[in-house]
Amino acid sequence: MWLCNKTKTWACAEFIPYWRFLFVVVSGKTGFYYVALAGLELTEISGLCLPAQGPQHCLALNIFVSPSEPSWSFPPQANHSSAERFLLLGFSDWPSLQPVLFALVLLCYLLTLTGNAALVLLAIRDPRLHTPMYYFLCHLALVDVGFTTSVVPPLLASLRGSMLQLPRAGCMAQLCSSLALGSAECVLLAVMALDRAAAVCNPLRYTSLASPLLCRTLAGVSWLGGLANSAAQTALLAARPLCAPRCLDHFICELPALLQLACRGGRSATERQMFAARVVILLVPSAVILASYIAVGRAVWGMHSSSGWRKAASTCGSHLTAVCLFYGSATYTYLQPTHSYNQGRGKFVSLFYTVVTPALNPLIYTLRNKEVKGAALRLLRSLGRP
Repeated sequence: MWLCNKTKTWACAEFIPYWRFLFVVVSGKTGFYYVALAGLELTEISGLCLPAQGPQHCLALNIFVSPSEPSWSFPPQANHSSAERFLLLGFSDWPSLQPVLFALVLLCYLLTLTGNAALVLLAIRDPRLHTPMYYFLCHLALVDVGFTTSVVPPLLASLRGSMLQLPRAGCMAQLCSSLALGSAECVLLAVMALDRAAAVCNPLRYTSLASPLLCRTLAGVSWLGGLANSAAQTALLAARPLCAPRCLDHFICELPALLQLACRGGRSATERQMFAARVVILLVPSAVILASYIAVGRAVWGMHSSSGWRKAASTCGSHLTAVCLFYGSATYTYLQPTHSYNQGRGKFVSLFYTVVTPALNPLIYTLRNKEVKGAALRLLRSLGRP
């Protein structure tokens, strides 16, 4: 059997046994092509990855099958069995970029772990950092570490090897964990904006307003809100049958990409419900952040001293930068219709807010922060004493 592609100078085929199908993935410099051989009882499979010969640029694939009726169509199949698997292509359509991405992702992951761990350690050890601002920063650090850990290990594995296959349970677990932590960060950033507004607009009453009990309550609401949103959306998706071929041009089981696999029956109703949930978890915290910074702007406008301006800028500037980085990419990913979502572009945007932003957050919050620098110096001096 010959599988031809007239648009590429080379091609490579990978065979994936998939339930009762053989799923042939042909990759090349310009993208992926998929062929499904349905209903074949395979006895021997061999494939070649070699420069194509001749003007037609054909790739020879030797497939030996038992006598049966072959079909070149891939009918939609909805299967909830434990054998159901998802194929994540990752960045295998960018083979020359994979080593660079591997180094970048690994560096960002190490920065995320070390930077956030150092921030939490300083906030716990130094009594001068026992304030609501650093209490919420500790929670943000924990969210970032968990968020990027749910994504990076399988991403590194796929960048080092072939495309990733996940069972349905593994895919749903990754979706649930990343949604929960990402949603918790959305709510937590809104809570931190309220804290900044209280510190700038009511500095004399700030200590009484931001009581320890209120801070613990708001942090708990952030975590519970993320878990509730994740549980609702994962349950809605798990109840929907996903049609074959279950192939994602992505490196994680992300919600918009999975929704494109949903079978047609009742799909629009499910999409509307899940879109409403995404609107709530993104736009409500965004509205809180916007209202908080409008109040901060009014308070700063009424200040007559340059020192007050500088203090307000140092208090709010780092948080506003983190909000723009996270909400900008998350809004692009989750607040567009499913039919218009492009997985090829979406995976690069997802790479930014799942890997790069968590690595930048400790730097954003500490580079111009004299209190954190002072706490780090005091810790180093205490470690250097006999």
